[in-house]
Formats: sequence, structure tokens, C-alpha cells
Amino acid sequence: MRADVNALMAGELGQWLADQSAMRDAAREKARWRWTWGAALAMIPLALVWFGPSGLGAFRAIVTMAAVAGVGVWGYLPIAQATKAIKVGINSGIAKSLGISYAHDVEAGAEFEAAKTYGLVPGYDRKKLEDRWFGRLENHRFSLYETHLERRRGSGKNRRWVTVFRGALIDMEFGRDFRSTTLLQRAGKHRKWLGLGGAKDEVSFAGHHLARVDQVHPAFEDVFDLYSDDPVEARVLAHPSYVEHLLALERAFKGDAVRALFHRGEVVIAVESGKLFESGSIIEEDDRRKVEEAAEQFGSLAKLALAINQNERGRAIGSAGPDNARALDAATGVHRSAFGRKR
Repeated sequence: MRADVNALMAGELGQWLADQSAMRDAAREKARWRWTWGAALAMIPLALVWFGPSGLGAFRAIVTMAAVAGVGVWGYLPIAQATKAIKVGINSGIAKSLGISYAHDVEAGAEFEAAKTYGLVPGYDRKKLEDRWFGRLENHRFSLYETHLERRRGSGKNRRWVTVFRGALIDMEFGRDFRSTTLLQRAGKHRKWLGLGGAKDEVSFAGHHLARVDQVHPAFEDVFDLYSDDPVEARVLAHPSYVEHLLALERAFKGDAVRALFHRGEVVIAVESGKLFESGSIIEEDDRRKVEEAAEQFGSLAKLALAINQNERGRAIGSAGPDNARALDAATGVHRSAFGRKR
């Protein structure tokens, strides 16, 4: 699951990017025009403030910062629009070459509601979903998109938006039948009252009770807590090799706190990371590097997600990408001897 960047740049995508030169030039020129005239027009109210009555104090600084920020944003808008158009074109070209689809804008679906309900993502006051890759991989429905959640903190002048989650949310049809709801959450997420006595024996989500399950491999007890309404099936779903794949996914994306939910025949995975798939640029010379970067990001994630979605007990991770598990370990920096380490 890896796009051929050379073929993309030599073919339809490369030609489309070459055709965007006029659009990029127009965006840069429009930005320069706005910054020039915006600065000139801003001088009038700034002069009235700075050379007006004394005693304005902090008001002058506030007006000045607002004027500078306003002119800056107004001028940058054409560049932002051009960058987004390039990004959509590149990501759509990569997706098309892989036989799937891409959409910049995302509407939250059942997978997002499940992630909220069962605590894969934290509570938030506003959300931004973008960069959805979707279709069928190895005959399983697959959807992946970037999620950015924020909460409003502070009060008065100190009110600000704080990121509480940024990363990928993955939803796939699972490779085997199951009927339970099983949550593989990071250790310490659900602790007993005041944190005394370790993890809770039972958790409840919208009235759905899940009991804590002892894991097959004790080395993972410091990394994950396992909860389910079917402990036998939970141990099969969260087999040690599956947990290894999850940690490989986390490491490959330099992410943090990967967790998973098995629910209604599907698996939903959340992994925290930085921004992904930002392939757009106003600079033509950046195109190939951006294409390579986006192709690498999606290819690595899709490859690992397919390996996670095993069809048999502990499906070999190599069947979704490298020749064997050792090759993937080397590529992602994951080593089997380190899987019991606290993260």
C-alpha cells in the first residue's frame, strides 16, 4: 500500500501541478496587493490613535496589534486558499493511484460518536475534522481522518483555546466476526477513586458496563487496560501480537497514547500525533517533497492498519507490507524486547 511517487509526478498529477503555476502566481500577487494597501489604510486609524489624546495607554497597543493581525490575515487568505487547492489535488491524486478516495472536509459519523462515547477521544468544546482517506483495502471498508479537538480554558482576558487531542482516527471493518464491545485503553485512564488501588474493575459508558479483563500477556499491563462485556472474546481480539501492531502504529507516526475500540464488527483506533497530510505549498519546488511526505504518511499508516486488522489469530504483520516482521520493526523503530516498557 504505497503510492508510486515517480509515476505520479510523471503522469496526471505532475501535469496538474504544472498547470497550477498561474493560480499560484495570482495568489502571491493578490497577497502582496492586500498587504500593501492594507498597511496603507491601517495607517489612518493608527495615526489617530497614536497622535490623539494622551492617556490611551494600553488601548494603543491593542489597536496596533489588531490592525497588524487583520492586515496579515487578510493578505494571507489568497495564499491559504491556493495552498488548500494544491493539497486537495495532491492528496486526491495519491488516493486515486491507490484505488481509494480522498476528501478534505469531513462529517463526523458513527465512528466518531463511538470514540466519544467510549473515551477514545476527550471531551471538547470545538472540533475540526479534515483529510479523510476512505474506500476498501484488502476488501475491508477503511476510513481515516485527522481530528483536532479543543477546549476553552481560563476566564476573562486569560480565556484561550487549548488542544486536547490532535491525531488520526481510523475506522475499519474487522477481519473476523465478533459480537462483544471491547476497549483497549491506556493504563491509568480509568483508575479507582483518588487513584488508589489501580485500575477500576468496571467502567460504564452511556449505561453500557464493561468489566476489566486480565490480559493474555502480563508485559502489557503497564501499557494498556482491557475492558469488555465478553472476556473470552476480548482476550482473542487483544492478542499480544495485535497489541504489538498497535504500538508499531504509534511509533511509526511518532504518536502517543494509541487506543482501540472493538464495537459492532468494526475497530476504531485513535492515535495522537502532529498534523498529517499537509501536502499543499505555494512554492512549486516543494511539490515533489510534499507528495513524497503525504504518500509516506498514508502508506505507513494504511500498511500498519491492515496488519492490525488481522484475518487470523495474530496475523503476521509482514502480510500487509514488508517481507517479514523484522523488516517492519527496523522501519518503525519497534523492537519486540521493548514491548513491555511503560510508555
